[in-house]
Amino acid sequence: MKLAERTGLEPATPGVTGRYSNQLNYRSELRARIIITLRGVVNHLTKNNFPSPNSSIMVHRTARIPLSDSRWYPPLPPPLLEQRLVQLQQTPPHLLSDSLIGLEKESLRVDRRGEIAQTPHPVQLGSTLTHPWITTDYSEALLEFITPPLGSAAAAIQFLADSQQFVYRQLSDERLWATSMPCVIPGESSIPLAWYGSSCPGMMKHIYRRGLGYRYGRTMQVIAGIHYNYSFSEPFWQQWQQLVGERGELRHTIDRHYMALIRNLLRLGWLIPYLFGASPAVCRSFLGGKPSSLLDFDTTTAYEPFATSLRMGDIGYQNNKENEHGIKANYDSLAEYIATLRHAIETPCDDYQRIGVVVGGEYRQLNANILQIENEYYSTVRPKQLLQSRLEKPINALRDRGIRYIELRSLDINPFDPVGVNVPQLHFIEALLLYSLLSESPPISRVEQRAIDANEMLTAHRGREPGLYLQRDGRPQLLQQWALEVVDQMVGVCELLDRGHADQHYQQALAQQRALILDPERTPSAQMLAQMRERDEGFHHFASRISQQHQQYFCSRAVNREHEQRLAAEAVASLERQAALEAADDGDMARFLQRYFSEGGLASAPSLAIR
Repeated sequence: MKLAERTGLEPATPGVTGRYSNQLNYRSELRARIIITLRGVVNHLTKNNFPSPNSSIMVHRTARIPLSDSRWYPPLPPPLLEQRLVQLQQTPPHLLSDSLIGLEKESLRVDRRGEIAQTPHPVQLGSTLTHPWITTDYSEALLEFITPPLGSAAAAIQFLADSQQFVYRQLSDERLWATSMPCVIPGESSIPLAWYGSSCPGMMKHIYRRGLGYRYGRTMQVIAGIHYNYSFSEPFWQQWQQLVGERGELRHTIDRHYMALIRNLLRLGWLIPYLFGASPAVCRSFLGGKPSSLLDFDTTTAYEPFATSLRMGDIGYQNNKENEHGIKANYDSLAEYIATLRHAIETPCDDYQRIGVVVGGEYRQLNANILQIENEYYSTVRPKQLLQSRLEKPINALRDRGIRYIELRSLDINPFDPVGVNVPQLHFIEALLLYSLLSESPPISRVEQRAIDANEMLTAHRGREPGLYLQRDGRPQLLQQWALEVVDQMVGVCELLDRGHADQHYQQALAQQRALILDPERTPSAQMLAQMRERDEGFHHFASRISQQHQQYFCSRAVNREHEQRLAAEAVASLERQAALEAADDGDMARFLQRYFSEGGLASAPSLAIR
């Protein structure tokens, strides 16, 4: 399965070793130990302030058990997960090692004072409309770095690092902001909208962003994050279809099981901000004087003491009309997902009609519907398909060709790594995606969807709070207990991914994250607050200091001359493509939008996704 350039992905790696090489002995031993030590488990949990056996919380069959010989043993996986792990152990390792990974990272350009840059996108970086790897997101100052689909986490990190270094070598008095939450924002007027030129495709992207500003305000749009893109290879899916006993067109099997993966990833979505959240505090200018439940860290900084990711909380990007208009995406099947989004992009909204579409001869938004386009719907994970033209809508691409890859959107920028993300993080996420595919994945009811949303919000604002409970299957569940259960069930998944590799990178990454669950003070969000306290500095000074360190890192790092030349050449070529596009454009915006929003509008021009 070939994945195209811009954001897509494909296939990954792995001899039969580890726990599953002696499956029957392992299972019989562990079941015997569970029976023998059940009373001890209950006593142990009670001593550690876990729910008593008489409470509504039930001890799960996979809870970790302290054995009489003081050793910890891996939990017994659920039957379906166990069965699929055993089946995949019998397949060639390349079925997984051929998977592809892609990254997208947003970074604010700031001036020496740490305020959002007011300068245009540097021309030496190329065209933001047609460059495949360096563009802008919402604001002219919000850079977006995109990697092509690559065969390993290390390769994706290398590409991302080289691209950021290239940008630093083109900047003079500016630097890249090192955190997800933005720098000092004097007001919404200080946030320049991204500009993509005068062509109709470029103006559509600009107007879409103008509409977001009218609908939600500009400030929340300059929050930065990292998107993780992943796809399994077509040979993997062919083997998978046989393993699960399905027949028929392969595409339908792929769509069904990608959607099953997404449902489980939504159920476990709270784990990402807990482990990798790095936005527990924010500059008070971000709040714009509005009332907030956040506490005062100092006179310039608002925070929550146990927050993990305010970016993912109720001050971050949200679809404000979601509850009022019922535009919750349905993930039970790809067809239902498409139908819910199509309804939102075709249904007028009274509030947005009051804004107006064209006022005084200027477009304020693309339309007055609940969503202007599909990308306006915020979700932590999306099914994606590559677009074949600049007029193809994402939901039509999904309808016509199915799911090509998964996009996970809930990663905060890691301020403790100059690149913003590291290889162990990506290894853990890949293992979590595979775990989500292998596990049972029933449809998500409305009640469960409310619990999923509540769990995400609780973890974002209070994730490190001792004794925090989430909702699971209609019952309260300790976050720490649930997280330990998940990572312990992922042991077999990581063994599978590590097949044929002596370094065991995936198991090492899993062990690192397990340590963060056992000790929340080791999480990035806790480390960030600890440094701020130790240095007696607010968020702005912390982020400024880290941003300077990252700038020094990239300026002193050895230059990848081949990559630099490639990006320099692409910058020139992208400007030429934009010029040619503008020269051929008739400038009729109304007709262009009519063609775009018509059901089958396609064009032969290169794909220019409206992002």
